[in-house]
Amino acid sequence: MAGHSKFKNIQFRKGAQDKKRAKLFSNLAREITAAARMGLADPAMNPRLRTAVQAARAQNMPKDNIERAISKSQEAGGANYEEVRYEGFGTGGVGVIVEALTDNRNRTASEVRSIFTKFGGNLGETGAVSFNFDRLGAVEFEPDKASADAMLEEAIEAGAEDCESSAEGHLIYCDPDELHQVAKALEAKFSEPRAVRILWRPKSTVPMDEESAQRLLRMIETLEDSDDVQNVYANFDIADEVIERLSA
Repeated sequence: MAGHSKFKNIQFRKGAQDKKRAKLFSNLAREITAAARMGLADPAMNPRLRTAVQAARAQNMPKDNIERAISKSQEAGGANYEEVRYEGFGTGGVGVIVEALTDNRNRTASEVRSIFTKFGGNLGETGAVSFNFDRLGAVEFEPDKASADAMLEEAIEAGAEDCESSAEGHLIYCDPDELHQVAKALEAKFSEPRAVRILWRPKSTVPMDEESAQRLLRMIETLEDSDDVQNVYANFDIADEVIERLSA
């Protein structure tokens, strides 16, 4: 997902990574708790929980934090998180998908709508944007784990559908239902991956000029800072020279 990857690269260069990491751990813990509450508290018997734990481990989340998040799901009176997906459009008609886990649907909807409006976007109906994305499992490795050809060969052998390699790393795509098996096979070959997750990959992207890109990126970052938001995906494409100026 080129556009989203470039956005992450901009975020990294601009710093504030401690805050981002704290938000990442919070999101991972919430997903673990929600997955355990929706199914069994045993990763071996709960595919969604297994994927959530694997994603947390890939981000070096401490074992105690993972176990605490699972235990929290068994607490009486704990938050009952609900999955909600919002779809809308940002500057330039870019499609945006927002995934949230919330214990107050009205609060989250109001906040997400407010952020879209603030940055010149608007929310649409469910399906208005996602039809232009593929729902895929993804396993990510550091670039030095293997050459592009070697990673592609092993990805195919593991049952993956596609592999994208760049200076930022290797991103292997697969059927979401096969994510655990593919990740396990690749981990046996290349050690623990950098990330394991299920995501939305755009089928096509919208090119953006610098002014529109700045506004869209601010909107995405504001959405990602929201407590209830887990993930944000968008089908934008920014030229490399614009990336360099935004990253300065």
